[in-house]
Amino acid sequence: MKERNLFNRIMHFLVHNGFLFTVIVMCLVHASLLLIMILAKVTPLIQFNVLSVIVYLFCIMLCKFGHIMPVYISIILEVSIYTVFSTYHIGLNKGSYCFLFSIVPIILYFGSFLFKGAKRWFVALMLILNFSLYVVLYIMFSHAKPTYEFTPLFEGISVIFSTFVMVFSVFFYNTLYIYSSEYEKTDLELLNKQLSADAKEDVLTNLLNRRGFLPLVKECINDKKANHFCIAFCDIDNFKRINDSYGHDGGDEVLRHITQLIKREMHGCEICRWGGEEIVILMKDYDMEVAKEKMEYLRKCIESNPTIFYNRRIVATITIGLEENSESYHDAEEIIKTADERMYMGKQHGKNIVVYEEEIHEDQSE
Repeated sequence: MKERNLFNRIMHFLVHNGFLFTVIVMCLVHASLLLIMILAKVTPLIQFNVLSVIVYLFCIMLCKFGHIMPVYISIILEVSIYTVFSTYHIGLNKGSYCFLFSIVPIILYFGSFLFKGAKRWFVALMLILNFSLYVVLYIMFSHAKPTYEFTPLFEGISVIFSTFVMVFSVFFYNTLYIYSSEYEKTDLELLNKQLSADAKEDVLTNLLNRRGFLPLVKECINDKKANHFCIAFCDIDNFKRINDSYGHDGGDEVLRHITQLIKREMHGCEICRWGGEEIVILMKDYDMEVAKEKMEYLRKCIESNPTIFYNRRIVATITIGLEENSESYHDAEEIIKTADERMYMGKQHGKNIVVYEEEIHEDQSE
């Protein structure tokens, strides 16, 4: 079970940091090629591999800032140009064309993420151009004499290394595709179908749902000896815009990430996914002053911890409505409704704020 969990954590990390991992591997590949060409004394390819390493170091920085499209184009162009350049200097039989085939899984895997719907013609175009380039190189250089001759040792090293890169690429990206498609989507859909209608937990976040949460609030209200508690009604700001910009998978990842932050910071509290992007927190034994301080800390924590989704940083904030239990409340939904109304008031006054009374002061959001 531990090995399974470790595998899932590793694969989850690779799926959501695939571009960064790819660029790092490409940088290491060209660093290895640089060493091979230095030992083989192929000056043009030494210079080209130095340039390639610099390009991929720059691409690593682009990944850090979420600029994925330039990285995608850079990988395709760099590998294509390198294949032509190396084939010209050392010949077709040294395995350089394998690099051309090694980016086919990259074109497909990341292209399906970057291009949606009709725009996926770009992926098909890249594949056609990739194969066409191989055909052109085969026709032009299959019998041409290279400008540099390798010794049998370096010829073997070059062929084995380029073949290994191609095989690794096919294996790695097929594994990522199988995991992300089969385990993260198919299994989740099957799990949703198998859950009974009266389940008390939300599948996506593993939080309580309304069915499981409301009885706990009612219990606190009815327990006259220990009815001191607060309710926080939280709503993720601009969630529709997040879904529109990053897709529903991105929105789900944001929701899961914020849920984990709330569970970490509100240990011991009962937490419910009320619906959509709404989360309700039952804080037993909290008075209003302690709850205000805790909610303000939680708001700042979520604001300063963006979600990482396919190397993109998604900054999200929450608006929180807060209410303390009193003798006037006899029903769980009444106190939740009050907290909800205060949250809505915060939405109307700039969002990313904690509202705990009927009026919003100007300095509250600072």
